[in-house]
Amino acid sequence: MAREIRMIEDFKDLVSQNALYVDKSNFIKEVLSKDVVLYTRPRRFGKTLNMHMLYYFFSNQEDSYELFKDLNIAKDAESMKHLNQYPVIFLSLKVLTRKNFSLQMSDFSKTIIYNLYDKHRYLLNSDNLEKEEKKLFDRYLENNADESELASALYNLSRMMYKHFKKKSIILVDEYDVPLKHAQQYGYYDDMLDFIRSLFSGTFKTNEYLYKGVMTGCLRIARESVFTGLNNFRNDSILTNNPEVYFGFTEDEVKDILAEYNMQDKFSHIKDWYDGYLFGNKEVYNPWSTLKYIKESYSQDITEPVSYWANTSGNDIIYDYIKNDTGGLRKQFEMLTNGETLKKYINEQLTYRDLDNPDNIFSFLLSTGYLKATGKNSDGNYNLVIPNKEVRKIYLDSFNEYFRDYTRTNTPELVKALTNGEEKANEILNGILRANLSYYDNSEAFYHGFVLGTLDLYTTISNVEAGEGRLDIRLEDDKTGKTIVLELKHSKHANDLEKDAELAVKQIKDKHYLKANEQGYGISFNRKKCCLKKCDL
Repeated sequence: MAREIRMIEDFKDLVSQNALYVDKSNFIKEVLSKDVVLYTRPRRFGKTLNMHMLYYFFSNQEDSYELFKDLNIAKDAESMKHLNQYPVIFLSLKVLTRKNFSLQMSDFSKTIIYNLYDKHRYLLNSDNLEKEEKKLFDRYLENNADESELASALYNLSRMMYKHFKKKSIILVDEYDVPLKHAQQYGYYDDMLDFIRSLFSGTFKTNEYLYKGVMTGCLRIARESVFTGLNNFRNDSILTNNPEVYFGFTEDEVKDILAEYNMQDKFSHIKDWYDGYLFGNKEVYNPWSTLKYIKESYSQDITEPVSYWANTSGNDIIYDYIKNDTGGLRKQFEMLTNGETLKKYINEQLTYRDLDNPDNIFSFLLSTGYLKATGKNSDGNYNLVIPNKEVRKIYLDSFNEYFRDYTRTNTPELVKALTNGEEKANEILNGILRANLSYYDNSEAFYHGFVLGTLDLYTTISNVEAGEGRLDIRLEDDKTGKTIVLELKHSKHANDLEKDAELAVKQIKDKHYLKANEQGYGISFNRKKCCLKKCDL
């Protein structure tokens, strides 16, 4: 019987309940080889699950032999000597998403630090802690610690644990950069940065009670001294070569899962939609989307893949870049969406405020999973593409949303200009055409649909008999009661636009499409350009 697929991040629940778990336990051996390391990967690629695994393996507050006895790590005798041997401090900063610094600090104190110290209340009964240390412990529990004490909270807890257990701590910080991301979004970045810098300096730089430190996030915030001076610090990013894939699924792992559920026929769908990432030199599948598709396809017989990863977080960033078009991003995003490759310098030393600089946008999109680096050129630039159909759909949806918004805003002005016979109608229609993602077909039928879509909030009739033929589009302006006749042409060359628009006008006249008091226009299209000519009877 196939194991249940559970979309949870708690390692103990997955393994103890015999749910599907893709064995990443050799990650433990990797961590043991480092002192302090930051792993940066896109969201939903298994960072939190791996951190839970580290906690259950190392924590001396757990009895985890049954969880690990059948996993790959159990084959490594040296690593197994570390099973449940250390005090472990495990926290996640992903809840720090508030709109001002005061609320962030309140959540850090009341939620993160309280829960952390509450988990280790046994220290209050330790004979090895001084009275003042226990008072400080109580201040953390009572939410009375000041900002300086909060910045030292992890250091202080590791010191107390060392005095109690006579062992150095392993400190795990998941999603370390989430508070900085939201601080930048809401305008208190400097305050948040100062605090995070102080927190990590005391925790990882000057902490004699630290055995190993592991952090995860999407970006390495390095240039602003968050990690400056950390002893033996390592950053493991998507550009780092590793012997194994610790985050995400390999192709062999995907095939093994499909075989367990007798769903090998779904492999091509999964490869097209959820493969395409490169971590170092390893091909990687999106684990979240792969499992969601297998789970839903297995239970509900779904055949068409869905963009699951897009639904795990807001993708407004792509829309915003398209809308604002800073540094010509819209055109470059359109090239990517149409399957082209961009050559860009990748800066791994980003800060969140660097995202205002269009030169750094592609570095951010690569780090967060919206792009894939297919190779590095001799000039140091990387070849960037969209990794798969799932991510391409995010770009497509963002372009379509932008086009709808742009059209909704500008179409009333277009119709007004058409009814009044104003020359600016040509400029407005060209703007709407440029806002569209692509000309795709570049045929008359395509542009017919494009114009109908642009006018979808108005009463239109298409391919209707009129005079001595069939006109393309008749538009009824409900506000003015006026009728507009549009005859469309496709120009093979841009130089033919004006000539073909005149031919469309001639057709309106020759076929007697216009009735009394109606306004007529001939429009010719070529790719993302058009020419509009008024029909004067």
